[in-house]
Amino acid sequence: MSLLMRAPKESGSWFWDLDDVAEPGLEPALTTAARMSDVLSAHGLLDPQALEWSWFEVGKGGLGIDSGLSLLSRSLGDEELADEIRGCRPVGHPRAEMTGFVVVGSGTWFDAGGTARSEGRLVELLVSPDSIGPSAELSVHHDVWATCDFRGNPHPAVYARNAPRLAAALRELDAVLGSRPSPGNPRTSACRRPTGLRTRNSSTAAAPTSPT
Repeated sequence: MSLLMRAPKESGSWFWDLDDVAEPGLEPALTTAARMSDVLSAHGLLDPQALEWSWFEVGKGGLGIDSGLSLLSRSLGDEELADEIRGCRPVGHPRAEMTGFVVVGSGTWFDAGGTARSEGRLVELLVSPDSIGPSAELSVHHDVWATCDFRGNPHPAVYARNAPRLAAALRELDAVLGSRPSPGNPRTSACRRPTGLRTRNSSTAAAPTSPT
């Protein structure tokens, strides 16, 4: 059972425009996802378990159809993965194209006492194979990265055990990708910046969901 509350919208996100450092297309996107996942895994933030994505058609928009593939018996570097993803194209929509895909998995966070705990979707990695320009985005929805929890209560021990790990991973991702991220606009109880989160007043914050 999860011990963390999860905000419905991200409390932090970092976007990499990879147009100058990566080729568009599914295979390069999977390579990017594999490289980024290796970094996140090394910091205990993401153990890839599945890919999830949706389908759309140019001129029509989203089709309301979602797909997914398990990674439990394979890696993101599997040479057959791209063909299997294309094989998921919905019947009756031969022109359907996939959106960016999310690398889904669990990660480890540490409570105030230093106990390691596993949490599904601790971080979310979205990689886009868009022909217009490849990109990647990392987002977080929990409060363990900020100096205060979602209720506004300081939790310095939790912050000290988790935020530096995220900041270190972000710095390493910059080096691996050869590109610096653009932090998004604040939405909940923390402001985004390239190497971590900065707490702010959360009077307009979206309410996090209770742990389940």
